[in-house]
Amino acid sequence: YLQFQFKCDCYYTNGTEWMRYVKRYIYNQQQFVHFDSDVGLFVADSPLGEPSAKYWNTQTDELETARAEVDRVCRHNYGVGSPFSVDRRVQPEVEIYPMQSGSLPQTDRLVCYVTGFYPAEIEVKWFKNGQE
Repeated sequence: YLQFQFKCDCYYTNGTEWMRYVKRYIYNQQQFVHFDSDVGLFVADSPLGEPSAKYWNTQTDELETARAEVDRVCRHNYGVGSPFSVDRRVQPEVEIYPMQSGSLPQTDRLVCYVTGFYPAEIEVKWFKNGQE
């Protein structure tokens, strides 16, 4: 049983200010060659990938197609997906509960649960009488 697969990744910095496209070729669960748009060439990841990288780097049509993928795939997909991911904003849901610790009869702690927000980066601060 042999398995051949490829995987394409798009990496974004500051929206579409800088994009990187990487296409990985995998044989029997081992990556053997990849194309990296930052390099602009196919790069061997193992001795098995050296013949493929050398050959594909001599094929101008193959190189032009691979180099264009950063725009055709990454830029396009960013435009299609950003309304559902990058531009998506969901306010957090906050629940605060008193909690008793140890054997004290009174509650002496508060527990705060913040859930349901998007994107993942969030800053939670505690204030008491207006002071952080």
